[in-house]
Amino acid sequence: MPTAHNSASKGEIAKTVLMPGDPLRAKYFAEKLLTDVHQFNSVRNMFGYTGYYKGKEVSIMGSGMGICSIGIYSHELFTEYDVDNIIRVGTCGVYNDEKVSLLQTMLVSEAFSFSTFALEQSGYEGHITYADKELLEKLRKSALNMGIVLPEVRTHSSDVLYYEKEKRAVLADRMKNRYGCDIVECESFALFHNAAVTGKKAAGLMQAVDLIRKNEHATSEERERAGQQMFEIALGTLFV
Repeated sequence: MPTAHNSASKGEIAKTVLMPGDPLRAKYFAEKLLTDVHQFNSVRNMFGYTGYYKGKEVSIMGSGMGICSIGIYSHELFTEYDVDNIIRVGTCGVYNDEKVSLLQTMLVSEAFSFSTFALEQSGYEGHITYADKELLEKLRKSALNMGIVLPEVRTHSSDVLYYEKEKRAVLADRMKNRYGCDIVECESFALFHNAAVTGKKAAGLMQAVDLIRKNEHATSEERERAGQQMFEIALGTLFV
């Protein structure tokens, strides 16, 4: 049955879902990379699509920005729509510019956060959630099939996007040196936790668009070109 946030009926959503934050990015890559595409959701303009990639059924749906938003959509996909795998395909800022370069695609295996999401949702008191090992291995193999070796990173899933400018570099050093975080975004912690508590699988691919300590940023055109690589790696897991 449809939920308050998703108008899809059972069977309209594939077992594997790719989740960018931006619903318009979901629309763009669904129409660009999939065949026989149909839209299954437009509630709150959180667009979702199901189609076929080289004959394999797959869905692409936006998650929105932040832990709360992806927490809602991913939980409903896992529990109400029988989705087995969610791969986050998103953009991030970089703390560790010695390890990650601008526009590089990377594999997210761990998410650190000070968020209370997991504590309130299930009583989990830890600050780290983990991607599924089997899904991570499929992403590695898919990337290798494309001749790409993915660096593996720990992300900081933050509740804050706009820090005071003079604090950004200080925060980047603190999160990198004290907590081992290589990058920063806003969603993976909740996604990985929802997968764990529902017995499903989740992992993440990130594209570096902002080198925080160097104050270097990718253009929108560069993001689009590099973004396709992420989606193709994620789609490749359907065949490994």
